[in-house]
Order: sequence, then C-alpha cells, then structure tokens
Amino acid sequence: MSAIPAAARTWLSEADCDLDAFRVLVERTTDPATCPYASGIEHGVPVYDSDRLRTVAATPDGRRAVQAELVHALADGAGVVVFRRAFPDVAVMDRATGVFHALIDEQRAAGTAAGDHFAAPGTNDRVWNALEKMAVRDPEAFADYYANDIVALVSTAWLGPGYQITSQINVVNPGGPAQTAHRDYHLGFLSNATAAGYPAHVHRLSPALTLQGAVAHGDMPVASGPTLYLPYSQTFEPGYLAWRLPRFQEYFEHHHIQLPLTQGDAVFFNPALFHAAGANRTTGVRRMANLLQISSAFGRAMETVDRRAMTEAVFPVLRDRKAHGATPEWLHTVIAACADGYPFPTDLDRDPPVDGLAPPTQADLLRRALDRNWTSEALGEALRGAADRRHG
Repeated sequence: MSAIPAAARTWLSEADCDLDAFRVLVERTTDPATCPYASGIEHGVPVYDSDRLRTVAATPDGRRAVQAELVHALADGAGVVVFRRAFPDVAVMDRATGVFHALIDEQRAAGTAAGDHFAAPGTNDRVWNALEKMAVRDPEAFADYYANDIVALVSTAWLGPGYQITSQINVVNPGGPAQTAHRDYHLGFLSNATAAGYPAHVHRLSPALTLQGAVAHGDMPVASGPTLYLPYSQTFEPGYLAWRLPRFQEYFEHHHIQLPLTQGDAVFFNPALFHAAGANRTTGVRRMANLLQISSAFGRAMETVDRRAMTEAVFPVLRDRKAHGATPEWLHTVIAACADGYPFPTDLDRDPPVDGLAPPTQADLLRRALDRNWTSEALGEALRGAADRRHG
C-alpha cells in the first residue's frame, strides 16, 4: 500500500517534523520577479516603500495587484514583509508614543506585572489591550493613528473585510533577553499534545485567520533586538508541532535573520512564521513596538475588547473629522479599527436579520450614525439596544 502524500495527511504528529524537509523549504532565496512592487529584498524579505504603494494602490486595479503580491509573500513567499515609512507623520507617532508611555507609567505605579507569552514576566514592559486603552484615553490620537492606510491595505489583503484589530505594547529594555522561537495564535498557544488533536487542515487554516504586525515607535538597530525571523518557515505544515523541538530551536538560532527598523516602519508576517523578539544588547535603547494582532471576521481575537466603549469614545472625533472634510476611506479605516464588523454570534429570536442575511454590526451602526448625524446619545442607545438583543 502506498504512503499517504503529505498534502493529504489528516493528522500530524511530532514524527512528521523532519528537519531535512524543513531545511529544503526555508533555505530558499526570494525571486525579485515575485514581488515587483517591492523597492528591494533584504535577507530574503520584500521591503516596500509605503509612499510608492500608496500611489499604486490609489486605483482599484492597482490595489488588487499590490494585495495579490502581499498575499503571495505572506502565504508562499518569505512570510514577512516590511513597509518603510508606513506611519510617516511624526506628530501622530509621537502622540501615540506618549499615550503608550503614560499607560506603562500608570501600570508601573499600580504595581501591575504584565505577563509575557514567551519571556519571563517583568522582563519587558507589556501593555495588554492597548487598543481599547488608547481609544478611551485619547480618541483623537487613536483616530489619527489607526487611520493608517498601509495597515488597512495589508489587513484587507490577508483577511478580507470585517477584520478586528487588537494591540499590545511591548518594550524590551536594555539587557532584555531574546524570546524563544515560536509560532503564534491560534495553534501556537497550545501544547504539542493539544495541537496534535487538531486535524491537519486546521493546522493549514489557522494562519489564515490572523495577521501579525509590529509598528516601530523608535529606531530599532539590530543591537536593540528587532524581531528574529526565519523566512519561509510558515510553509512547513507540521510547524505548530515542530517549533518547540530542540533541533528546530537550534536551527532557528543559527539561521534566523533580523531587519533594522526606523520609527514609523511597520512589519507584518504570517503567524505561522518562526519568530522571536531579539535580545536588546544596547545600554540605552528602550525598544518599543506596538504589536498588532489582526483577526479575521471569522476568527476570535486573543483579547476581550470593549468595542462598544471604544465606538462611543471615538464617534465624536469621527463626526468632527467628517464635518471638516475627512474622506469616506479615512472614516472607514478608523471604524474598522474600533467597531465590531461581524454580527455573530447573536440571539436570532431577539436580533433577527431584517434588511439582509444578518443583523447590523457595530460598524454598521457607527456608519449609520455618521451618515444621519446622530448625537452621541442616539448612537449609545442604538449600541446598547443591539448588545441587549445580541446577548438575549
């Protein structure tokens, strides 16, 4: 009887974690012909000039062409892409950085120790659910920051519409050690025994439900420990069972790459890519990144986020910006960052679809409030009513 081909395997185990097969996949070079919109390739990773992409993506056909290239790079290519000057407005970045520092200072003053998935608690400064905390603390700063068109471009490319952003601030202080190599949410957070209980098609599906990203909130020379990556490692099917194995950890240590970043640069990568935060070998650089975990409408985000509170906080800003000429695209991008764009699960007896196949989402209600010039009170009432119907 012939062996079942790898592509048809129903279950995966650690026995499938063949390091030689892994090496064949990751020891590749990136062909520039596969990423014609990139301004260059560094250590096998396509690097994009954000201003150029904005020009190309200004037309529907151009946007689709760019997004197709990004999908290929994330799925079958290096698995990671870099956008230079994704956040070009220094004032916007500085204000956001100020909010993040204030959140860290408050957390320290309160004696709150934020844990870390892949490093010892207390090693880094970590702010969980920074997305909601920023929106409620400084809605103006939130709107200007999350109106970013590059974030929207790559998020929509990988996940489609209705994506949901979460954010964690991570500051690796001078002397902070590197993380261990890992994959990320969903299967990356499970033990090998648990992950092996999921069939192979779930291992293939999981990376399509999330996009990982990081925005540099200061210059990150290699000595400060920007993220370590192993290009093409996301293509190894049993990788969620392989990354903990000593032989794969050792291979990562000897073959990873690092890319220096400057303030305002952003990097996005497939969550199945083997990666880890690097060691900060400097004496004076506090390496701050806003870590973005962007989830498909069809998946569940890692953090519990009060998106209703965020929506109510940001609405006055959106209404004011619209009155002063903000474009529909700008408004839509901020709405996508704060409001829930997916209507389920819900109680369909209490919350039936009326005008379509699904009841209105928070994002629908927020757009309606802007279109009809609702008051904050009217929007709040509509959101509360929708929440009551949804939860039964």
